[in-house]
Amino acid sequence: MKNPGDIPLMILCGGKGTRLRDVTELLPKPMVAIGEQPIVWHIMKSYAAFGVRRFILCLGYKREAFVDYFMNYHLRTSDATIRLGHTPEITFHGESDEADWEVTLAYTGEESMTGYRVFKASRYLKDDDENFFLTYGDGVSDVNIDKLYKSHLKNNNTVTVTAVHPEARFGQMLLDGDQVNSFDEKPPRGEGYINGGFMVMKKEFVSEYLAADENLFLERTPLRGAASDGKMGVYRHEGFWQCMDNQREYILLNELWNKRKAPWTKYWK
Repeated sequence: MKNPGDIPLMILCGGKGTRLRDVTELLPKPMVAIGEQPIVWHIMKSYAAFGVRRFILCLGYKREAFVDYFMNYHLRTSDATIRLGHTPEITFHGESDEADWEVTLAYTGEESMTGYRVFKASRYLKDDDENFFLTYGDGVSDVNIDKLYKSHLKNNNTVTVTAVHPEARFGQMLLDGDQVNSFDEKPPRGEGYINGGFMVMKKEFVSEYLAADENLFLERTPLRGAASDGKMGVYRHEGFWQCMDNQREYILLNELWNKRKAPWTKYWK
């Protein structure tokens, strides 16, 4: 049995993030910063805490922002000595924790939908990659990746999704006939579950449920098909999960980071 660190993580990074327009007019949403680093880096660090070192980024909108960031990563994070001239040389001082990361920047189309992005980027999976992680580039969580992976293997599902509680958008009341027993202006989270990303898939999911169709949404026919075929399992996560879908959530995540209260760093070294 492979460890989580032996399989790659694919991250959907191609969307435009229209509900965060004030920021994403300049940057794609996964490149919007929490603190000094983009949210995609925070996601990668959370997986790296469990040994994951191979990353495949499904790019689209403003892909050049990712290229610039990762091509210049060491210059951004390390001291360096640059010898100028016709044949310039760069000497980096010290190694970062991310020195052994392998990041594949896969262009999957400007307007492509999520299912096609995964289909197109799957060519970078290796022959012995029986499984791969998949998540969205705009959400952080303290989900235990090791337990998620073991749940996937134990139940032998083609797909395992992480079920999380969404933040409650409205207040709730508990009723007893014509009386209100409890009034909560805004509970911290809803009672139901949604797919929070942080998925694991067998590689065969690509050939069975995906296709070369740029309009293919992962969340529609492919995942619905796997569920109806009885091939989708669930890992329930009762801890922290938060997407960055609007300005208020952007501010919230940065406040947590700046106050050193970021729950998604729970497993970081």
